[in-house]
Amino acid sequence: MTTNEPAESEPEPGTGADTDADAPRAARLSPVSRTALSVARVRAYESSRPDPLFTDPYALAFIAASGTPMPTAGPAGPLARWLVARGIMRTRFYDDRLLAAGAGQVVLLAAGLDTRAYRLAWPPGTRLFEVDLPPVLDFKQEVLDEQGAAPACARTALPADLAEPDWADRLVAAGFDPGQPTAWLAEGLLVYLEADQAERLLTTVGELSAPGSRLLTEQGRDVSHVTAEGPLAEMTALWRGGLGAGTADWLDAHGWRTEYTAITALADALGRQLPSTGSFDGSGFLEARRTG
Repeated sequence: MTTNEPAESEPEPGTGADTDADAPRAARLSPVSRTALSVARVRAYESSRPDPLFTDPYALAFIAASGTPMPTAGPAGPLARWLVARGIMRTRFYDDRLLAAGAGQVVLLAAGLDTRAYRLAWPPGTRLFEVDLPPVLDFKQEVLDEQGAAPACARTALPADLAEPDWADRLVAAGFDPGQPTAWLAEGLLVYLEADQAERLLTTVGELSAPGSRLLTEQGRDVSHVTAEGPLAEMTALWRGGLGAGTADWLDAHGWRTEYTAITALADALGRQLPSTGSFDGSGFLEARRTG
């Protein structure tokens, strides 16, 4: 398994899983890469609401291009409902924190079908790098070109595998400046990695981060006892857990100072109801600031 896979999937609002393996263009994607389509479904669903927490005008186009329809019903089980709600709030949280970071450089690790380069109001001069596997970036670019999309910042799509040691050198060669503060996003990524893979990735990120850089990611949990519901089993079988509940502690011990936002507090602040599932009690998000 490569580490450069897109964001942790949230199940589609209808079935709780992605079933597009036979779609002509989506079939090029690896199993973990295809979970990015589930994230797009969640973002398309939220964007269609009368009071959305964010709007992604391209999410539905990705679903259409994949050859699978949007679901017509809500998620069936409690875990699926929780994951959809979390995916919505997570998107809004990272939107806000990336813009608030005020960094001239932004790097989306395992960017998947993220369209923040196109849909957020970036300050003038912002340069954004999207790192992912070539099939993912190719699929995304084809759809965005069909939509006539234009980025709102200087965007560089970097085909690279985060499992390979040269991805950092390739990022620098593409114009990334390690001497400048950077906002890093590892959205839904670490759960797909073994602990040693997560450590290597975060160590490299730290080496590339000037003081004042920010890193956004999830506070991990023990996923070894997650009970999958029907179609969710295919997705949860890919979870490796990353650094689990020790994510913040690891960052604090390696040159970062972390702040934790509980998902329950975020739900209250956003005025959204969070379905209950004991498997994920205590989940939340981390914003880490590079101290040295």
